Parts: sequence; C-alpha cells; structure tokens
Amino acid sequence: MEQKLSNSEKRTAYILTLPAVCLVFAIILFPIFANIWISFKEVQLKDIRIPEPRAKEIVKTIPDEQNKIKIVYKLRNSSLLQEIRNVEFEDKFPDNFKPLNLDERCNFKKNKVKCDFGNWSAKYRENFEIVFEIKDSTKIDKKYLKSSKPSLSGDSDNILLNTNFTLKNFKKVIFENEFVDLLLTTFYYTFFGTVGSIVFGILTAQMVNQKFYGRTLMRSVLLFPYVAPVVALAYTWELLLDPNSGTLNSLLVNFQILDTPINLLGQKYLDINILGFSIKLRLALTTVIIFEIWRYFPLAFLFILARLQAIPKDLYEAADVDGASPFQKFFKITLPQITAVISILFMIRFIWNFNKFEDVFLLTGGASGTRTLPINVYQQGFAISDIGMGSAVSIVIVLLLLLFMFFYFKLLGKRVDEN
Repeated sequence: MEQKLSNSEKRTAYILTLPAVCLVFAIILFPIFANIWISFKEVQLKDIRIPEPRAKEIVKTIPDEQNKIKIVYKLRNSSLLQEIRNVEFEDKFPDNFKPLNLDERCNFKKNKVKCDFGNWSAKYRENFEIVFEIKDSTKIDKKYLKSSKPSLSGDSDNILLNTNFTLKNFKKVIFENEFVDLLLTTFYYTFFGTVGSIVFGILTAQMVNQKFYGRTLMRSVLLFPYVAPVVALAYTWELLLDPNSGTLNSLLVNFQILDTPINLLGQKYLDINILGFSIKLRLALTTVIIFEIWRYFPLAFLFILARLQAIPKDLYEAADVDGASPFQKFFKITLPQITAVISILFMIRFIWNFNKFEDVFLLTGGASGTRTLPINVYQQGFAISDIGMGSAVSIVIVLLLLLFMFFYFKLLGKRVDEN
C-alpha cells in the first residue's frame, strides 16, 4: 500500500513539474534551434521581410466634373526578392458611387470593388485607377474616402520557414572568409589571454595569502578590474594608450624610451630586433591580450586564493623542517594542490575568451589584426546584414569549442582526477 502511494505521489510530482520543465527547455533550446536552422539558409537582413501586397490610396477630384471623382491606388510588392501569388483586392464605397470603365480584373457588387490581380513579381509596382460617378448631388467626403482603407491579401513564402537548406554558408565560412587567419587569431588571443590571467592570478593569490597590514583592502582593490563596467575600462585604456594624447606614450617619449609614439591599438605589427633577430610582434592583438589578462586575472585570483587557504599548514611546516626552499615548496606542495582549480579555470576562461566579443570590439572594433571569430559573427550578421553567414560562423565556433572540450576531458581530465 505504501509503495503504491509513493509511486502515485511521484507521478503527480512529475505531472505538475512537466509544464515548467517544458517551458524552460523551450526558452533555452528554441534560440539554439533557430540559429542552427538559419545557418543552413542563404538569408540576409532584407530577405526576412515577409512579402505582402500594399496599397496607398489617393483621392483626386476631376476638374469641371463635380459629380465624378478619381481614386488612385499605388500598388506594390513589399519584397525586393520574392513574388506574391493570388493577390486579391477589396474596397468599400458609399451607396451613391458608381464605377466607370472598371478594370477587367475587377467587379463591382454591393458597393464593393473586388479585384483579382494574380501574381505579383518581386519589386512589382502599379498605379491602379478607378473613376466613380456620383448618382445624386451629395457632396463628396474626401476624409471618409481616405479613412476607408482597402484590404489586400496574397500567398507568399517565408524564407525562414521553408525547407530549402544549403551548405553554402559553411563553405563560405571555411573557404572564402579568411577562416584560417581568423581561427589562428582567435586561438592566439584565447590561449595567451587565458594562460596570462591564470598566471597572474596565481602570483596575486600567493601574494595576498601572506599576512600583512592592509591585506583585506588589497584583496578588495584587486577585484576592481573584474567588477568595473567593461565600457568604462575600455574607454579608459583607449585614452591611456592614445598615440597623440595618451599618458603612456607621453611618458615613454618624455623619458626618451621611444622616439615617436606608438599606436598600440591601431598598429598591426611591430618589428623588434633582439640579438640580431628580427621579430614581428602583433602589436594591437598583444595589447588587447594584455587588457584581457588585466581584466580577468581577479577571477583566477579568487578561485586560487580559496584553494590556497584550504591547503593544510602541516605540509609547509614539514617542508620547512626538511629545509625546502620557497620554489621547492611551490612546485612540490602548492602547485599539485591547486592543479584541479587551474584546470577548471583554464577550461572556463578558454570557453569565455573564445566567445569574447565586447572587449575586442570596444578597443579596436576588430581592426589592426584583432578580428576574431566572434567579431566576424557581428560583422557578417549586422555590418553586412548576412544573417545566414553570421549564424554559420557561430555554429562553427560551437563545434570548435565542443572539439576542444572533448580533447580536454580526454587528455587532461584523467590526469586531473588522478592528482
């Protein structure tokens, strides 16, 4: 009896929560499904306008003929690309109106003009006129005629809803869109931004894990880059790095470290000679990476500091007894203890940086060699209004991240679990 009651309660609970679960899945999955759907269509921003027949009504009087009036309908197809089939027109008039020389496509019955215009091709336009004779001497009310709007109907295809799919967007993304250069730039930015923020997070966590006066204030200050609005931070960096009036260039020139200012956010390459070797540094991209490291090292610092505070002090005391140096204690005790946290941070930051858009866009707009795949999504989808291409690039990003996560868990996951 108790078992039956328990099963009944479980079924009731599942039934009651099912609508909420379906709603949550619909909210989460619908945009994803829509993005995948659009990526297989050659659709631009101008294509998503649903074709519909439109008419603008103009009422004109006929000189020297007070008992007649002309109504002109400016007909058009709203779409520049698609046709409208079986267009039908209807408009209602007062009882004392009688049409003259009515178009053969139309008929007049019960004070209504009904027309069958057939199919309208893309960009279709026509001026359609009807002359009416007034049966009595009633004054023509133009305001009434203008307020009575004609109704039009027709059949058309919605490019977003039909089942015509293609792989042309993905072919363009991979073969015609500088895909290799974009991919390398994205990986360069993502990898060094991720590693740099974690390294600085480790150094900062080690520093503030020691006891000193003002440690709490220092921890709070170090969180500022992460919690401050990115728009304000990016604007501040642009002011500091400006080649004409920026503080950094002014200091470097005044102290004779540089002969001329450097456009750190607008110069793609910088030639550096070290011991006779010439190195071409990607200057703008490196500057953006430095901003990325500065902005997001506090996140790594928080995670790592929390793990450092959980390491047993007995381990360090035993190492001191054995005469271990600070470097030996770090590599033999600290680093193994925080490996799991670092691996999680690397995965999270890699995924976030790979999808990062606002930092690069605010600093450079994707110019000077800083165009990454997320920037390309914006440029394709909004700058040139190629929505299908933008969706295809976003799907490629998702596939690359899934591939990264697969190899990450395969190659590194087991090692982390063993440690």
